[in-house]
Amino acid sequence: MSKLPPPDLADLITRRRWLLRLGETVALAGVSGVIPKAVAKPLAMATTPNATALPPGLYLPSADHLAHALEITTRPYIARPGSETEYAQFISGPYEPQFFSHQDFQIVTRLVEIILGKVSPAALSQTAQWVDFWVYSATGVLKAAQQLDPLHRSLAVAYYGETTVTDLETSNPQLVARQGIAVLHELSAARYGEGFLQITEPRQMELIDSIRAAKTEDPLRQFFDLIFKETVFGYYTSAEGFKELDYKGNTYHGQCPGCAV
Repeated sequence: MSKLPPPDLADLITRRRWLLRLGETVALAGVSGVIPKAVAKPLAMATTPNATALPPGLYLPSADHLAHALEITTRPYIARPGSETEYAQFISGPYEPQFFSHQDFQIVTRLVEIILGKVSPAALSQTAQWVDFWVYSATGVLKAAQQLDPLHRSLAVAYYGETTVTDLETSNPQLVARQGIAVLHELSAARYGEGFLQITEPRQMELIDSIRAAKTEDPLRQFFDLIFKETVFGYYTSAEGFKELDYKGNTYHGQCPGCAV
């Protein structure tokens, strides 16, 4: 197995400068009373004029945008036209599903509710929105995975494992979702004479139990597994999910807390 050539010294220096500049930006933005404009000016003067020398995948941090992102957590920040940074904007009105139809999104929301149990309406809504957004984004993820540079793919395999990378290159969550919704409609109508949302809760649970007992290659089982996986991920990365986990990732520790024995 041939070894990769050693990195060029200039490349290492460029990466080091990039990391230092990013650290400076975060540190300055976190100082109490420092506004973004005060952060942006000194860092802009220190920016390397030849930004194209950066290795692929690295970009100079924008002091202006990063400072705003760190400062603003409860109100939207509108990025300037042509900005290199994308921001998720706050939803001002009712959520409009990006992948599922309104009726199918109601089914997804009900499945999320069954999986999570008793959670707040806000957490339920946010988790269902995450599932919809994740499925909507799946086409772009699939395309990007299939077009990955061979060296970048090798790095991904070394970090995540061959199975995970292959799954990204071959799985089609949108197809699984379309087929699963259609089969769920058919199965509910065949068994109970009504759609999934119209049948009683005990019948819904009975139907889900039969789905979970099906073989892994069954389209409906694959659909439910997809919804289950993204529901768990979506909820436990939400504010309520973090609170339930008693997440302390943003807490300073004088020493490593370790584990209770």
